[in-house]
Amino acid sequence: METRIYQGCKRLYQIDKVKDLKEMLQRTQKLYQNNVAFRFKTETPEVFETKTYGEYIEEINALGTALISLGLKDKRIAVISENRYEWTMTYFATVNGTGVIVPLDRSLPEVEIINLIEGSKAEAIFYSDKYKNVMEKVRKEKIGNIQFFISMDAQNSTEEVYAQKELVRIGKDLMKNGSRTFLDAHIDPEKMSIMLFTSGTTAKSKAVALSHKNICTNLYDIASVFDVNEKDTILSFLPLHHTYECTVGFLYPVYVGATITYCEGIRHIADNIREYQASVMISVPVLFESLYKRVMESIEKKGMTKKVQTGLKISNFLRKIGIDCRRKLFAEIHQSLGGKLRLFVAGAAAFDPKMEKGLNDLGIDTYQGYGLTETSPVISAEHKTVVRYGSIGKVFPSLEASIFEPNEEGIGEIIVRGQTVMEGYVGNQEATDEVLQDGWFHTGDLGYFDKDEFLFITGRKKNVIVLKNGKNIYPEEIEAMINDIPGVKEAFVFGRPEKGDKVDLKLGTKVVYDAEIMQERFGLTDPQEIQSKIWKAIKEINKKMPTYKYIKELIVTEEEFIKTTTQKIKRFEELKKLGIEME
Repeated sequence: METRIYQGCKRLYQIDKVKDLKEMLQRTQKLYQNNVAFRFKTETPEVFETKTYGEYIEEINALGTALISLGLKDKRIAVISENRYEWTMTYFATVNGTGVIVPLDRSLPEVEIINLIEGSKAEAIFYSDKYKNVMEKVRKEKIGNIQFFISMDAQNSTEEVYAQKELVRIGKDLMKNGSRTFLDAHIDPEKMSIMLFTSGTTAKSKAVALSHKNICTNLYDIASVFDVNEKDTILSFLPLHHTYECTVGFLYPVYVGATITYCEGIRHIADNIREYQASVMISVPVLFESLYKRVMESIEKKGMTKKVQTGLKISNFLRKIGIDCRRKLFAEIHQSLGGKLRLFVAGAAAFDPKMEKGLNDLGIDTYQGYGLTETSPVISAEHKTVVRYGSIGKVFPSLEASIFEPNEEGIGEIIVRGQTVMEGYVGNQEATDEVLQDGWFHTGDLGYFDKDEFLFITGRKKNVIVLKNGKNIYPEEIEAMINDIPGVKEAFVFGRPEKGDKVDLKLGTKVVYDAEIMQERFGLTDPQEIQSKIWKAIKEINKKMPTYKYIKELIVTEEEFIKTTTQKIKRFEELKKLGIEME
């Protein structure tokens, strides 16, 4: 069968294209110098500290100048901290003229952070006080190549540790005295400037090499299909070391002159949305699904369910004839979320189509996207004119995609090519050759295109459960159905070897339930009774599926699954807990 190549979607918005991130910042300075770039909470309620783009870029230039004066030109510089202003300064001060930025996963245990520091060959590291003890160990034991330890929190430098604030002051003085080493530094758009470690255990993680060309091409695509602008306020939640948050939740807002604010944690999301008057959130589906469930529970508790259902019917009918009155009809819901929230962009995991539609119906435009670290990251997304629930939208303008070796259902591995695809894995040619073949990047994800060129993911290639009869089970498909059972937070589907048969597998599922919902809605507190209720619902799901997909084992728990920073289940770790060995 001839392989079909799917071209990227059309651009909806015109925006200046930039060749590198330095040119992007220069554009932002010219257009949005007086706009608020960052807004921070102070100890006084409803009083905020701000940084304009003019102030921000001046401090970046000063820090970059100081770094070059330390001898860090063309060196690797690592950064690890919670999401904060200083992290973003470090990023730009490194990539826009100094060297290669190496963002480290802030959630890793000490031993893995140390392993990554060694593996990165970084010569400087920026860090917050949370990682002070780890850095003391690295410094005293002379681990890796680190020559410069730079604290984001210290006010003044010592013999052992530089203060980021003091480096900014030094850089400003150097610039006043005529230094242009950073300002005039040449950028090679095709050279590695960003080195990112893929998630997973350190032993298996690979260092992805990205360039200005990769990132700027992706930014151009994002800005030409999504309407985020200088009037918007973005609430940043996901860790900045993750490519999705870094590109879409940090660099993209800077590109369009929007204001960035930082969430204080998952418990504070609704409050932070209200306090900052956020209009846009870019995050993972589990966060938006949680928010939607809370909104619907609040509606139910207030006895407003019938009123909202009537409003939805009216709104959906009017939208069919081009009249959008969602924000007026559901004004009370919008006010409870600050009154300005208008856009959710979800990525990094599958989004429940019913909840995505539910948020859209209430007047918050909600779209799902898809990508990988190796593609800078976004490959495809839904947007204003491209929405099909359950899909991950259409391929981005600068990319081409295809389905590699599709089966009779049209399902195969998603492969892509274009300027957002990585240069390769640093120091690992074998791994690079495995995924980059004949100009195509093999994503490892399985999916298909429908007749209208919408892309659908069926699962991760390595997650497929293969039965003795040759049938393939995509666990994500069954998990989505189990997740719809009331009181179920999340499900994990696995294959366990049948007794006495190491070849064939029986399907099981481990379910995390919501104790509060089980008690409030069903009056259940006993785990055995909860298991019986969920098992009854799973039997109903089994009836809708062919027999080879039947779930035959159920484990229930209140304990959350082991997850990555983007809330993906670490399947390998969960299988180990279940006593199932992976080959």
